[in-house]
Formats: sequence, structure tokens, C-alpha cells
Amino acid sequence: MGDEKYLNAAQQRALRTLLMLAEHDLDGIAPGEIARHLNTLPSNTTRDLANLRMAGLAESLENGRWRISPRLAELAITLQRNVENARRRFDEARRRYRRD
Repeated sequence: MGDEKYLNAAQQRALRTLLMLAEHDLDGIAPGEIARHLNTLPSNTTRDLANLRMAGLAESLENGRWRISPRLAELAITLQRNVENARRRFDEARRRYRRD
């Protein structure tokens, strides 16, 4: 589709890091484990985690492990609420134009 020209390796790595954090949301995951799994340098993982934290999407635990932040759950709740509101509006419009 031509989107490949817009790909950025560092951004893709950060997104894969975020997905990995989501898989380890209870106990978190160590940065070294992330680096090994993604086959990248630990310094890249440190940079990615710092950027995800600055965006409010990741948080570090006291034991040095990382997990996704509650912000992602908040976004999911907002999206669900928006879908429910859209569904209500659609249902109202359908009732208004219904011919019985």
C-alpha cells in the first residue's frame, strides 16, 4: 500500500516494547528481557521505556521491572464509552426514520 516508506525502525521497536509490556501487566518485565526478546541493545530499550513513560503509557515498578500504565486502560474505557454513545445516537436516528 505504500505505507512502508513511512516506517521508522525506532518507533516500531517502541511499539513492540509497548505490546510486550501489555503481556506482562501484573508482574512487569525487566528491560533486559525486553531487549533480548526484541533482539535490540539494552540502551535502545532504556530509551524506548523512557519515551513510553513520558507519553504516560508505561511505568516502572520498585523492583526495576516495567508494565503498561493505567492510562492505556483509561483510553480503552474512553473508546468503549464513545462506541456506546455512537451506538445510542445511531439507534435514536434509526428509530426516528423507521417506518412501521
